Amino acid sequence: MPNSSRIPGFYQKSIEERLQIVAEWAGLTEEEQGILRSGLAPAQADKMIENVVGVFSLPMGIGVNFTINNRDYLVPMVVEEPSVVAAVSNAAKIARAGGGFHAGSTEPLMIAQVQLLDVPDMATARSTIENARDEILALANRFHPTIQKLGGGAKGLEVRVLPETDAGPMLVVHLLYDTRDAMGANALNTAAEAVAPLLEKLTGGRALLRILSNYSTMRRAWASVRIPSQAFSGKGFDGEDVVRGIVAANAFAKTDPYRAVTHNKGVMNGIDAVVMATGNDWRAVEAAAHAHAARDGRYRSLTEWGIGDDNALEGRLEIPMALGIVGGATRAHPQARIALKILGVRSARELAEITVAVGLAQNLAAIRALVTEGIQKGHMALHARQLALAAGAMGEEVDQIASKLAESGDIREEKARQLLRTLRAAD
Repeated sequence: MPNSSRIPGFYQKSIEERLQIVAEWAGLTEEEQGILRSGLAPAQADKMIENVVGVFSLPMGIGVNFTINNRDYLVPMVVEEPSVVAAVSNAAKIARAGGGFHAGSTEPLMIAQVQLLDVPDMATARSTIENARDEILALANRFHPTIQKLGGGAKGLEVRVLPETDAGPMLVVHLLYDTRDAMGANALNTAAEAVAPLLEKLTGGRALLRILSNYSTMRRAWASVRIPSQAFSGKGFDGEDVVRGIVAANAFAKTDPYRAVTHNKGVMNGIDAVVMATGNDWRAVEAAAHAHAARDGRYRSLTEWGIGDDNALEGRLEIPMALGIVGGATRAHPQARIALKILGVRSARELAEITVAVGLAQNLAAIRALVTEGIQKGHMALHARQLALAAGAMGEEVDQIASKLAESGDIREEKARQLLRTLRAAD
């Protein structure tokens, strides 16, 4: 099995050659390789959601070159946008000059909310709930003994008063729940519904919403990187100038929400692709990340980039990250199971740490391109293949048309159609 994710020329290999490299890396069986080739079967899809009429496929690529916490990873990524996988792989290669990424995470503590209305005395209700803490937690823990055996379960309570809302004053109880290697939505919702009648009895109020919060502020992951400025030298650019440019670009995103939205979209290009590949809930991750970006009342960049000793570039990303490796689509979707096998993760926390490192790498790739040759040079060359497909090119025609589009600098679908007509007429 290869011991390094540094695979020069990986993008130049055929699909089958890439698959064989990944299969050797992860020990994939012939059956698993077949699943990667064929995707989700309609019969399987019909059991996952309602009213199924077919299967919508997206490409799964592999982010190479990653070193995270001194371990190499091949990272499955599901995304439709050209240049994402290529860019993140290049950023991961640059990061190796500084020893790769270093990542960490909190315990997997999630929040379930119970909303209480018509509470007659907020102060008394708060005190009563706090005094009944052990009884409430014991009730919440009756329903998921497996999580408890693994060290998880209900761990604490928070009581919040929302004195002014459009529906009047509210008392909100947060049930703090350790979900271990599950994302935990079902466990949290079950626990919230279980304790709601007791909370009504204790407070004299009326429970309305009983559901998890996807703003998982207590379940976070972070990644950092330190890269010598020399790693950015080349192609006519001075490494120290590139580092200063990256820092200035990040300062723009910290100050201006118009820039911050696009900056953070680049971060999520990488994060969402890993979350989707592993069968996790990318909408929940997106919502939490953007709430985190606006946590002080102003929407800002998720990343931090600065200049360290010897003019090295130093970057960091920390966001809420609620992912699972058991339950839900992570087990129901056959390709998600294989993606987890390729990653070789042993816990949900490890998966979260990898995912955040990929987000930091994706952001590095984007702003490095922006402050050097510009974002369009590489992106449009790869986008040309999509335009060739849209124009009707098939097989070897796709690369021929894409190459001619790139050479012309006129990268439009109409130009692709014109080139395709010319190519076919010549044959």
